[in-house]
Amino acid sequence: ADGLIVLIPHDKVDFQGNQSNIDFEWQFYNSDGSEASMCGNGSRACAHYAFVNELAPKSMKFLTGAGVIGVDVEGNMVQSELTPPKILDKNIMENGKLWWKIDTGVPHLVHITKNIDLFDINEARELRHKYNANVNIVTVLADGNLRVRTYERGVENETLACGTGMAACFYRAYQEALVQNNIEVYPTSGEVLYLGVNDKTITFSGEVKKVFVTEVGN
Repeated sequence: ADGLIVLIPHDKVDFQGNQSNIDFEWQFYNSDGSEASMCGNGSRACAHYAFVNELAPKSMKFLTGAGVIGVDVEGNMVQSELTPPKILDKNIMENGKLWWKIDTGVPHLVHITKNIDLFDINEARELRHKYNANVNIVTVLADGNLRVRTYERGVENETLACGTGMAACFYRAYQEALVQNNIEVYPTSGEVLYLGVNDKTITFSGEVKKVFVTEVGN
């Protein structure tokens, strides 16, 4: 697995006696043991687990290191609403390529290319450490959708899918008027995710599949 998510109860009443609409909190651990503020696909898997196990309603909110995430569960289709994206830098030039640095819960470098197959893992690794960010390349397909490849922190290699990375790629392409709202985005895994902008936040949805059941020791 790419990561481990721990669900933690959240106090329904704060110290001032106000009611909270947050259903639970989470802690996310990468496969190398490091913690991450946010994981887009993890938010969908976590919400599906919480709903199926009656820990939260099908429309829920939970607290991450990046802020409060809203998620809706409809069967195996789960939609997350991420925290508002932040463009940190539009003018990063590395190896003749223009990168944007965008925070969609965690920081991402994004480069738009015509040939996504030319994904240099060594270059991505260097940029990941130089900018302390995930590294993404994206291409706009003929049908107006996107294909994305991501080198992910914590995994320290190309990952099959990174939800916040796809969100960052979609946001840059949308800001540059290269794509419409509400499109399909294809990661390396080939499983489609649906991305859109809702007011100031990015929504993304896709199918959640139960892969295995295990136990983690104390």
